[in-house]
Amino acid sequence: MRARVSWIVVLAVFLAFPPFQRERVEEMRFSEVFRMERMRADSALTQALQSRWDAEATAFVFPWGHMIPNLEDVSQITGLRIYGRPVSGYTYPCYHDLAERLLELPMERRSSLVPRVPLQQSLGLFDVGKVAGESEDEHLDKLVRVSRRELASEPGAQADLDLRRFLVLFLGRLLFATRGDAVHCRFLPLLEDLSEIGGYAWGAAFLAHQFDSLGTSERQTSISGFFPFLQVWAYLHLPALGRGDLTRPGLVPIARRWDSRRDSCNLGDQLKRLQEAIDSYPYLDSYLGEGDEGQPWLVQARPYFGRSVWLHALNLVLPLHLYLSQLSLSLRQSAMEFPVRDRYRRLGRSFRGLHDTTDWRKRAKEQIDDWEHRGKAVKSDATTDDAYLQAYSLKYGGKVYKSARHQLVRLHRSEPYFTRRCRIGRRRRGRLRSWELERVRSTGAGGASSSRVASWSPSLLEAQLARAVLRAEEAQRHLEERERDLRLTIEHAMDLQGERDQLQGEVQTTQSERDQLRIRAEAAEAQVAEATKELVALRVQRSPGDQEEVTRLRAELLEQQAVARSLQQIVTDIGHLRSRSRSRASVSRATGAFIGQYLAGSSSRQRNEKEERRR
Repeated sequence: MRARVSWIVVLAVFLAFPPFQRERVEEMRFSEVFRMERMRADSALTQALQSRWDAEATAFVFPWGHMIPNLEDVSQITGLRIYGRPVSGYTYPCYHDLAERLLELPMERRSSLVPRVPLQQSLGLFDVGKVAGESEDEHLDKLVRVSRRELASEPGAQADLDLRRFLVLFLGRLLFATRGDAVHCRFLPLLEDLSEIGGYAWGAAFLAHQFDSLGTSERQTSISGFFPFLQVWAYLHLPALGRGDLTRPGLVPIARRWDSRRDSCNLGDQLKRLQEAIDSYPYLDSYLGEGDEGQPWLVQARPYFGRSVWLHALNLVLPLHLYLSQLSLSLRQSAMEFPVRDRYRRLGRSFRGLHDTTDWRKRAKEQIDDWEHRGKAVKSDATTDDAYLQAYSLKYGGKVYKSARHQLVRLHRSEPYFTRRCRIGRRRRGRLRSWELERVRSTGAGGASSSRVASWSPSLLEAQLARAVLRAEEAQRHLEERERDLRLTIEHAMDLQGERDQLQGEVQTTQSERDQLRIRAEAAEAQVAEATKELVALRVQRSPGDQEEVTRLRAELLEQQAVARSLQQIVTDIGHLRSRSRSRASVSRATGAFIGQYLAGSSSRQRNEKEERRR
């Protein structure tokens, strides 16, 4: 089922609930999702962002550094609860008995998936198809009327059963959606006690699910989960992409303000254009001026902003490496070691892979303790970003800087954009400072408009105004430093381009030297072959007299070898006969003298023949 269709089905059930059921959903901090307008999924934007995702660092990689969707983004954009107990507990190899007891629905053995159609039918949605010519609003109204007839109208056991079925559909098909038609029910153990559901940090679990979905194959055209979050995040932080329209300003949460912009180009052309624009410098002050009015969840959520912490979604335990994005948090990026792949990965792409009953509160105890202590605040005492940028270019150069020449063009393009953003930021901070000053003056002249403002003293107002002015001046100085850093980065990139050209010249010189050595080696081989041929020819062309002399010498050598063997045999025999008779000793001596004379004569003869041949 497509994500947009799932959204309409889940929204129809929520709207069909009686008021007391909606109040229960609102206490769980899920109702803000249903106040959003239905948004079109942007496959091109999703693929462009996914191509820049580093699964090891759980962060986007751009030419200027890391960027990470964080807990503040989840709270501001969706309104989901990011504080409270971690979404952790037991996972089972089979949810059959649990589903029958809590949902009263049939389910296959050894499975964690509930068939979608029986689940929808249990909520009164027997036919969710859209009739030809029927608008989306008419289709939604029809589904609401049909579902309302089947849902319990009074509190009781049936109402609890309806709410659990709705939550399984909402979590499994919308917030933590997976690919496929069936609906997973791995969160079902947490839904047994309905009064405890609102105490979990579902927004943090949602962010972990988004990280895991971004780490899938780039060939997939969409990600799992609630897709409007990532799209609105791109609208806010990467406005140069131009993929969203701000049609309802002022609404909260922020996702209610935006609509997806339609693009008539084919997917390939959209991706090509987005890949060029995605390297434009981001907008870092997306929530500047956003207060807590109408957003009570932000008050308790703010202690979790700007902190690196472990995120939990049962068997999915992933780190939020927010310290990697110090630049995005308007801090100096200090040098660091980039993270490697962690060991708490989901055991399989299918939830059927969970073959053992596991208590993740014990298995990931260290990470849960980290969450309960709110992780670690992101701070930086660095004075320059150079060490970080050098390490960053070494690790991600092949992925981010597709071409040094193209990167220079992108940096030159991003410089005026960044300068323009600096001017806009200065003007905005100036307007905020003027507004604050005007508000203080009006309060002091005409009295406070509320009891809280009336109780403020002039000295307190002056102190607050001074702090606001200091914050604005500090932000302006930071923007100027960022502008200077960007110019330095451009100069550094140009130096890298020059070094690259120099290295290319050295490579070409080395290649020419190698070719010359190859030519010399081939010439030497040819000379050796020619010399071999000449030697063979000389052997063949020798005179007949020389050949006869060689033949005669070989015959004499063989004759001498035969005589030597025979004489050696005679000496051996004489040695055996010495002990037999003294009379034979004289014979042996005579024989030995004869042998010595013969050998001497033979040696002199050989020397004479050698000297004759030399002549």
